[in-house]
Amino acid sequence: MTGEPPAAPGNPERPQPPERPQPPERPQPPESSRLPEYQRASEKSPALREPPAPAPAPSRALRTLARDREARLLLLAVTVSGLGSSALFLVAGVWVKELTGSDSLAALCAFALWLPSLAGPWLGALADRLPRRGLLVALQLATALLLTPLLVGAEGPAGVWLLLAVLVLYGASGVIEDAAQSALVATALDPRALGSFNGLRMTANEGMKLLAPLAGAGVYTLWGGPRVVLLDACTFLVAALVYARVRVRAAAPAPPRPSARAPRLLPRVPAPRRLVLAAGAAMALSGTASASGYGLMAAMGLPPAWLGVVSAAQGAGSVVSGVCAGGLLGRLGPSRTTALGLALWAAGATLHSLAHPAASLVGAVLCGLGLPLPLITAATEVQKRAPAHLLGRATATANTLMFAPTALGQGAGAALVTALDPRAQYLTTALLAATTALTLHLGRRTWRGR
Repeated sequence: MTGEPPAAPGNPERPQPPERPQPPERPQPPESSRLPEYQRASEKSPALREPPAPAPAPSRALRTLARDREARLLLLAVTVSGLGSSALFLVAGVWVKELTGSDSLAALCAFALWLPSLAGPWLGALADRLPRRGLLVALQLATALLLTPLLVGAEGPAGVWLLLAVLVLYGASGVIEDAAQSALVATALDPRALGSFNGLRMTANEGMKLLAPLAGAGVYTLWGGPRVVLLDACTFLVAALVYARVRVRAAAPAPPRPSARAPRLLPRVPAPRRLVLAAGAAMALSGTASASGYGLMAAMGLPPAWLGVVSAAQGAGSVVSGVCAGGLLGRLGPSRTTALGLALWAAGATLHSLAHPAASLVGAVLCGLGLPLPLITAATEVQKRAPAHLLGRATATANTLMFAPTALGQGAGAALVTALDPRAQYLTTALLAATTALTLHLGRRTWRGR
């Protein structure tokens, strides 16, 4: 079978098809009307809307973290620093109570520690303007130095106010440390392992909250407050040495121009914004319910000390939740993981409302399993989607939005204690948490979540 040869360029025997007219080029907007580079990165970059690669399997992610030198060092620094901090948090209130006999002044210790978190968006800016590893090392050394006035002991009213002033600065150092640490983790580790690492970090913190208060109380009883301060200062020195050994794989790019609009950063990134607000709602509901804890113990006919057993059960649930969080994020995605955490917390609060000792312990475990999940999910999404040069401010802003509602919830809960039965208060917060979980689950497509 013969035929004509195929048309080829330059073949005179066959006419060439006419060339298609090229579409006219779109006019480019003037240079002055274009968005700056850092705004285009935060609003249009696909990395801010969808992670670049799927997360590995949970067991594989944990094995990867176990072999990662930087992950081990960062987790060790978090654990060591958390040991001293958790011990001091408990002892500070007991110390002031013994010095003054005042419950209100003892309660001011917790307020002094939480107060700097309200300035988180501005304190977190330091993590974007300074080298993060160097900042973490300097913070550990500065905090250890900050505690030295308390080594001689706090005596009388002047000593109490000195302790409160140190606690305010201590809390500010913690806000900056959290922001710098989160930004350093995002640049030192594989982004696909961030969820598992944040879960392990939560496990380490909750584990220290179970063990450190016992150690701090023992040291305080035997040798007094200054020895607890010395223990805390030593943990900061060890953490500084550990942070100094961390190798940063990618340096965060410097911002083209300084920006003080940290509170507006999260609204430009839709997915972290709604997840952060959901985590803040969970913390507010937790604070509202916990305010009626002593009333619930009385309704069950148990002494107030039983609340410590309930808190230990919740802490045990939080430890398990931290280990499983990375796997849940990989299987369910951020929105469903947050909704699952809220649903577990709602189930636990419902069991609390039965006012039965066994049901209360099971409910505490469920609350411990559920409450960390929204926090871990929100923190991981901020690390993945916020611009690298604004990550410190984004983390500090997210922490303020997540943890500041705790104080508001506790205040609302204290006001409701006189108006509602403790069982009704727990049931009301459970219904609100379940409604939030259902709304988040059903609206995940509308809110561009996964």
